[in-house]
Amino acid sequence: MMRKMMIVLVALVFACSALLLMTSCAKKQVMTGEPEKPTMAAPPPGDTEAYKRAEAERQARLAALAAAEGLRGEIRAFEAENIHFDFDKSELKPEARAILVKKAEWLRNNEEFSVRIEGHCDERGTNEYNLALGERRANAAWKFLNALGISGSRMTTISYGEERPADTGHNETAWSQNRRDEFKLIR
Repeated sequence: MMRKMMIVLVALVFACSALLLMTSCAKKQVMTGEPEKPTMAAPPPGDTEAYKRAEAERQARLAALAAAEGLRGEIRAFEAENIHFDFDKSELKPEARAILVKKAEWLRNNEEFSVRIEGHCDERGTNEYNLALGERRANAAWKFLNALGISGSRMTTISYGEERPADTGHNETAWSQNRRDEFKLIR
């Protein structure tokens, strides 16, 4: 009796497995070539006003998408441009001042954004010293932007000291890249 039950159970498991394999999902069809571009249907005869409205709405959506993509590019460019400092210094170099002038202009034109100024150092010096130096560097940029008319309420500073190096090398080339202020926009 037990043997018959075992045979029936094995046959049932085999049948269920075969049924599952036979009824599996269909394979996804792979598209080749370019995707079909959406087109607007021709307007019904005599309904050119509806067509003009639909076309104007489509143009407005495309313009909004282009503007949004343009703003994303501006944000990436703003955040990608850092300022750099000399060893053990927090004074702004002429190149840094020129970059900050451009950043101030962008911030004036985009008042919905605030900026976080992040001060960084190279690995030389103690953690405490580098945190204080990073803070002085961030504050130097803050003061310069504030003097250019950017409200202090739109800017914050933070020092990361040596904790977030841009270049992990242990030479002057790497260290010069790590002595920097970074700028992160906040909406």
